[in-house]
Amino acid sequence: MVQDNNLSSELRRRQDDYEKISVPHDQFIKYNKLGWDTDKAYKTRIRLRKVKDPEIAFEDGIWALFAKLGFSSLNKDRDLSIPHNDNFTAGQEVNILAIDDECILLVQSRCCTGDPQQGDFKATIQDIGGKKDGIIKTLKQLYPNSKHKIKFILATKNYYLPEQDTQLLANYDILHFDEETLEYYQDLSKYLGLAARYQLLGNIFSGQTIPELENKIPAIQGKMGGHTYYSFSVEPERLLKIAYVLHRNKANKKLMPTYQRLIKKSRLTAIQQFIENIGFFPNSLVINVETEKSLHFERANTQVESSISKIGILHLPKTYRSAYIIDSQHRLYGYANSDYRQTNSIPVVAFVNLNRTEQVRLFMQINENQKAVPKNLRNTLNADLLWNSSDLEERIKAIKLQVAQDLGEDIDSPLYDKIIIGENPKTSSRCITIDSVKTALDRSNFFGVINKNTIRKEGSFFIGDSEATYWKLLPFLKEAFRYFKDNLKNEWKAGENNEGILSINAGIISLIRIFSDVIDHLIAELKINPKTEPNEKVLEECKPYFIPLLDYYNNLSTEERLDLRKSYGDAGRAKYWRKLQQVISKAKNNFNPDGLSKYWEDEAKQYNEDSFKMIRDIETHLKSDFKQSLEDYYSANWFKKGVPPQVQDAAVLLANQKNRELDDNEQEIDQWDCMTIIDYRRIATYLSNWKDVFDKKYTKPGEEKMPGGKDEKTKWMQKLERIRNQNVHSYSVKKDEFEFLCEIHEWLIETE
Repeated sequence: MVQDNNLSSELRRRQDDYEKISVPHDQFIKYNKLGWDTDKAYKTRIRLRKVKDPEIAFEDGIWALFAKLGFSSLNKDRDLSIPHNDNFTAGQEVNILAIDDECILLVQSRCCTGDPQQGDFKATIQDIGGKKDGIIKTLKQLYPNSKHKIKFILATKNYYLPEQDTQLLANYDILHFDEETLEYYQDLSKYLGLAARYQLLGNIFSGQTIPELENKIPAIQGKMGGHTYYSFSVEPERLLKIAYVLHRNKANKKLMPTYQRLIKKSRLTAIQQFIENIGFFPNSLVINVETEKSLHFERANTQVESSISKIGILHLPKTYRSAYIIDSQHRLYGYANSDYRQTNSIPVVAFVNLNRTEQVRLFMQINENQKAVPKNLRNTLNADLLWNSSDLEERIKAIKLQVAQDLGEDIDSPLYDKIIIGENPKTSSRCITIDSVKTALDRSNFFGVINKNTIRKEGSFFIGDSEATYWKLLPFLKEAFRYFKDNLKNEWKAGENNEGILSINAGIISLIRIFSDVIDHLIAELKINPKTEPNEKVLEECKPYFIPLLDYYNNLSTEERLDLRKSYGDAGRAKYWRKLQQVISKAKNNFNPDGLSKYWEDEAKQYNEDSFKMIRDIETHLKSDFKQSLEDYYSANWFKKGVPPQVQDAAVLLANQKNRELDDNEQEIDQWDCMTIIDYRRIATYLSNWKDVFDKKYTKPGEEKMPGGKDEKTKWMQKLERIRNQNVHSYSVKKDEFEFLCEIHEWLIETE
């Protein structure tokens, strides 16, 4: 075992991307043939290195994580074997053994390369499970005076587990950590340091006792919103041990509630510096204490008789993961590495046993007038918040959002890690939004038509029950997408790389809608009933309609590919979908979805309609955002200081002219209602407005380093004004102008 001071050198070795050995010079050729290269030469020996095998690198990453989380003793050798019988003659292989004063973790790690695949760990799980008692007995003999909590973990990378393995793990009380779980704790350890350890232990030993915790706190008991709550002040270190916060990312999809924003390192550092400079936060943390019994509250002898509030001593649970942080996580974790974590106290408002829906709603209310909750995170919240709603439309919305999330989160899904979930960052391959998938489901016929809590038109998959519908639709979509993934491998992998046109927002939206169209056609032909028949049969009936699409994707011209690639906005995505319909219709004469023929007849007109809508959206956005930006920077005198005098005069004059023509005073407008797109450009480039207020917001992506300064960077507004003015009159919007509007709309509106 490696302990305490010796851990740092072993940690460096484990974190290295290379394995290294030292051999005599005359052994170089032998090792070089085995893949070893020179790292450094010495007088008589030479140090060689080679990139670690993926399985070794995975194992070392887990080892390093536990070392950084404060485990004081870890195995040195990879071939560690722990006896599991009385005479110590039979041993069980363990890849990682991590020990500290409180617990012992034993890890078996398994890793494969390539695409994720289904694992078969039945024998491994049964082997560990059958020897658990013997191993625990051995460990207790080795540490006779300790009260270690012991946990066995199966850690996997690039595997998804079949149901029988998941059930076996549960039967033997063995945890499963996949790569997302491990990456989550690795990221958290970077931000929180040793405090991340409490998040790990809270997950592993949820609900188990922390014997040494001092849990008595002076508190006030009160009533609010039909709930009993407690207000108190506590040292951050004490709260850190029982507090738990879940961030919405792939690692925590099964652990709810999942509404907190990811802890940001920059914000955490700023808070810690603020604390170190004797700063303090007067606002309270909001937590939810989870306990099987009611909290023990000892009322003090002296009370104010007329008050509904009571003072006394509150006994917090002495258990891991018993206090969820509903709000203000950064304030608590800002203390994690501060010298003041034991000597400061922070105000807390604690609710007790709020259900998940109440916690999410409370979080939303607290943040309603603060920093906006990101749209992707709002979608996640609504999947939780609306699942059990009494409103049918809200329940269906929750199913759609949950399906969208799980398509991106489930390792057995072809869209695994291609959908941006929660606060996972966008990449060239992870580029599909939950909102896009949900939009496609909205426009499909999987759920039918709902009006005023009543089903007006039956959907192809909606059974009535949320769980049943979810478990019917999600597996079908996975298998339908898998068909395209398996037959269009390179295109599927591309994402936004290499002019990819399939696993992008427009491509996935169009495929989902095509799946729905084909299903509806087959139902009308009396060939399938998706609600009652196995998904395998349904998919087999669909495949003849999918084959023409494979031929289409495999034989796209450069121009056709570019046209699909630029499927911006609603109109562009509708065209992509209609094109796929057309491809199938040409191969299958009886496939003629509603509106297909008329769409191609009206396509030229569609540019105008959608262009006008996008221009309206952009103008509304500019009007609101420019005003807010000026108010934020100039405060009360924003119009006088931030708007050029000639623009002010013209706007005031125009407002007066229009108001004189009105009989109803309530319809009068003000000068800001008279701004044009060119006026916004004049405001943006006025004096130092561009540098101080508008540069970062209104420089088009990719033009940040464009020469010519603010005049060049705002020329897009001139083009927008020209198209806008022509669109008001009799004018046919050209394709390149439409694409320009789609680009601006996606930048300013859709990614807001």
